[in-house]
Amino acid sequence: MAEPILEVKDLVKHYPLHQGILFKKQVGAVKAVDGISFALHKGETLGIVGESGCGKSTLAKVLMNLERATAGQVLYKGEDISRLSGAALKAVRRNIQMVFQDPYTSLNPRMTVGDIIGEPYEIHPEVAPKGDRRKAVQDLLDVVGLNPEYINRYPHQFSGGQRQRIGIARGLALKPEVIICDEPVSALDVSVQAQVINLLDQLQKDFELSYMFIAHDLSIVRHISDRVGVMYLGKMVEIGSDEEIYEHATHPYTQALLSAVPVPDPTGREGRERIILSGDIPSPANPPSGCRFRTRCWKAEERCSTELPLLAVPELLSGPAKHESACHFAAVRETVSA
Repeated sequence: MAEPILEVKDLVKHYPLHQGILFKKQVGAVKAVDGISFALHKGETLGIVGESGCGKSTLAKVLMNLERATAGQVLYKGEDISRLSGAALKAVRRNIQMVFQDPYTSLNPRMTVGDIIGEPYEIHPEVAPKGDRRKAVQDLLDVVGLNPEYINRYPHQFSGGQRQRIGIARGLALKPEVIICDEPVSALDVSVQAQVINLLDQLQKDFELSYMFIAHDLSIVRHISDRVGVMYLGKMVEIGSDEEIYEHATHPYTQALLSAVPVPDPTGREGRERIILSGDIPSPANPPSGCRFRTRCWKAEERCSTELPLLAVPELLSGPAKHESACHFAAVRETVSA
């Protein structure tokens, strides 16, 4: 396979916890992202799923350098961009853009749509000369399915789905190679979600984009993704193709997530066994020793509390089940009829 366009190696983001008022001292850290590695290839969509609080959005911010990484590397075409600043960071950000979660707060209500989409051209004037910017903005509106005549309207005059299309147009303005989508459809109605997902799919084909797509909805992630990574408490616990993850999941946490996905067919529901996890997610400020999922896992043994499972391909598995999984007892779940 060709060299990845974006590669993450042992990425760590810890937020320090301090005690005291006058004389503050660090007493711990919130381990939001704790040693994550993966690769994203040109034209590929990598889906990232997991429960709220597992570190998905923090991962996106660190990749964009909106948050500084505590340790690890973010390689864009082989260059570590995690320590860049100033003009060097500005140049890289032209090629890596982001679509934010909330279409209501990610757009400035005091700016017109033309100003919002055209703002990247103010930062990178070499992309579109000043006299051509209005036409460029109207072309982008047309690409995302909005009337180019809406260029002088304000965000409050649009629906949620239309606002998200404006956010996507802004992300496309600089002709990036990578777009990080942080739950771009979670605030939208189901019918509008489908429209935005289909738009992203079409734009990827037209502009050869690479996506990192973060979401809660496993069905949406399966629809749009080539590969899927599953996060739990700051760690990547399983990663593989959509077929490997959805049909041959080997990590207990992934299996529990998939068992919770609603099935619209009543006959299909009859043969399913739901996995009910006990307890709450541990605090990222004080994660369990060894495997972080062991406190909620039905397979947990003494080894799980002392030895951290590495994200690797289990030797004993074969076929689609042979993909990276961070579990000492990785195995495809036996389906039990109710």
